Amino acid sequence: MADELVLYTNPRSRGRIARWMLEEVGQPYRTEILDFATTMKAPAYLAINPMGKVPALRHGDAVVTETAAICAYLADAFPRTGLAPPPGDRLRAPITVGCSSPPGRWRRRPAAEAMGFAVPPEREGMMATVQLRSSDEGASKRRCRVAITRSAGRLRRRMSTSARTSGFGLMFGTLEKRPAFQQYWQRLGARPAYARARELDEALQAKP
Repeated sequence: MADELVLYTNPRSRGRIARWMLEEVGQPYRTEILDFATTMKAPAYLAINPMGKVPALRHGDAVVTETAAICAYLADAFPRTGLAPPPGDRLRAPITVGCSSPPGRWRRRPAAEAMGFAVPPEREGMMATVQLRSSDEGASKRRCRVAITRSAGRLRRRMSTSARTSGFGLMFGTLEKRPAFQQYWQRLGARPAYARARELDEALQAKP
């Protein structure tokens, strides 16, 4: 099919984020489950993603890799969902920032502290302390990169991949359990699309 959506993923990967976004979009899609040591490194998949990593998304003859890029692409490819403001809208600014921020930055300081390393004040910038603080403030003031606008008399939520990143971080202790982050994840974790995506991946992960 010319417009077929295919998600290449593994339930133990960030492909869970891409699946969540596909469930938010609501378009039919097919899933190809790949193994880290075998099919992910096979010539057939390397022709799709030469880096041999998941997730990857194929939409017809277009291929998108990297989780944030997949989320941004789907939001723009299916504008009727209202998951992203139109091009030129200033509300795209916080979403662009959220999709462009490497999730690893948020994990540096908690990981260092968990290993018993003290972060000198002059090196806090290297641990993204300032970014963490600004994200905390953003969560309180702007619902942490979830831009809320009125359209057709309704509130529509536009997400970035910081949603799932914060969920993983709170779960595994790599993100400080600040009230703003916890409230943010409680709202997004209650979304029906997240529940559907989680159920699908949990079922796949439970298979031997």
